[in-house]
Amino acid sequence: MLYLEDLKVGDRFISREYEMTVEEIKQFAHAYDPQEFHTDEDKAPEHPVFKGLAASGWHTAAVTMRLWTECFPVAYGLIGSESSLRWPRPTRPGDKLHAEVEIAAITPSKSKNDRAIVSYVTQALNQHGDVLFMSTTKIIVFSQDFKPE
Repeated sequence: MLYLEDLKVGDRFISREYEMTVEEIKQFAHAYDPQEFHTDEDKAPEHPVFKGLAASGWHTAAVTMRLWTECFPVAYGLIGSESSLRWPRPTRPGDKLHAEVEIAAITPSKSKNDRAIVSYVTQALNQHGDVLFMSTTKIIVFSQDFKPE
């Protein structure tokens, strides 16, 4: 587990790879984002932007979240307070994603000295180094002195 004392600006964390399969892309899309360019391999190539089957951006975000939790094990969990998201390129079947996290800022709490807001930038990249997802996120991180009430 990582505590506030373990982190500094510039620290980087890199996750394992995760392969996106056609079956998983379609299953997620049918449940949460049922658009043809996510669900129908025959119609997806006709889409003017995606030109083929593409994972939902929310699926890519969910997989990235999984990878974050594995490579960035913050004590008491990743408690988000703010995030900004971008999907510069579609995630395709067979893409092998990995997440790269870099600490951008650490802002101590003004009222509680046992925590801070940690800002970090995450990129999910495929096996070719293409950035498929980017986020800037702020989380609450506790120090080793934190005592739950």
